[in-house]
Amino acid sequence: MSAHGGSKAILAAFAANLGIAIAKFIGWLISGSASMLAEGIHSVADSGNQLLLLLGGRRAKRAADREHPFGHGRERYVYAFVVAIILFSVGGVFSIYEGVEKLTHPHELEQAWLPIVILLVAICLEGFSLRTAMKESNAVRDRGQSWVSFIRRAKAPELPVVLLEDTAALLGLVFALLGVGLTVITGDAVFDAIGTLCIGVLLILVAIVLGIETKSLLVGEGATEADFDRIVRAIESGPEVEKLIHVKTLYLGPEELLVAGKIGLPKDVTVAAAAHDIDAVEARIREAVPAAKVIYLEPDVYRPPHEQGPPTETFIFKSSN
Repeated sequence: MSAHGGSKAILAAFAANLGIAIAKFIGWLISGSASMLAEGIHSVADSGNQLLLLLGGRRAKRAADREHPFGHGRERYVYAFVVAIILFSVGGVFSIYEGVEKLTHPHELEQAWLPIVILLVAICLEGFSLRTAMKESNAVRDRGQSWVSFIRRAKAPELPVVLLEDTAALLGLVFALLGVGLTVITGDAVFDAIGTLCIGVLLILVAIVLGIETKSLLVGEGATEADFDRIVRAIESGPEVEKLIHVKTLYLGPEELLVAGKIGLPKDVTVAAAAHDIDAVEARIREAVPAAKVIYLEPDVYRPPHEQGPPTETFIFKSSN
């Protein structure tokens, strides 16, 4: 699976969220709806999140230096993790606080038609943003792969973040619409407060999912099972390697995979021939998995079984994915 930053999806989400936030705050000021205020804060948080994702993508492109010899690719993971924290603290916690406040101090809605119109327009705009994110994701999503699997396995964090944010935004708008609508129908402001609480719980759950997934990327994930198998086949398919002893992989960033392995070569191979053979193996690996940009292969002398001493264990590290 190729990594992809999804800049178009991020920009579309930013533009939609910024415009929606302004409209929601106008609706809150006029109507006093707690759901509208919660949704306005949610949209502001989302707009800030998109800016953080763009900043992380830009900083990740900085060249490697002595302090960071493998580059800055993981900065994209760091900023995605910060997004999860902001979504939790600013969006979720504030919405729950506001919902509890309106439960204990109900407030009658004024000009209720305005927040309903704003919410309906916002649903259309968020739907457009989600459609853009899905279109961008389909360009890199494996054929037949489910959306849940894509979000869990994607090495580029931006598209899963935008997908989850837009999905949460649409559900939040539905909760807000139900809360405001039931308040208008029944005249009981408790429904508006309940809608606000539902928005807060939703945002916290999405933030937890984002935090778990980005934490795994920060700790360090290996190649997907499909890419790992391609790497193994690339190493073993040529005549140079008599035995693959072990291989490990690690993503240094969404678009840069580290491959380190130990390969058994014939015992009579010369240093020059070994260097040539390793170059050939590395070329096959890069052709099979273009993201494998950093490769370290350690040669070892391979001895047929009848020439070996006590048996030793041969091991290959596979990705947990």
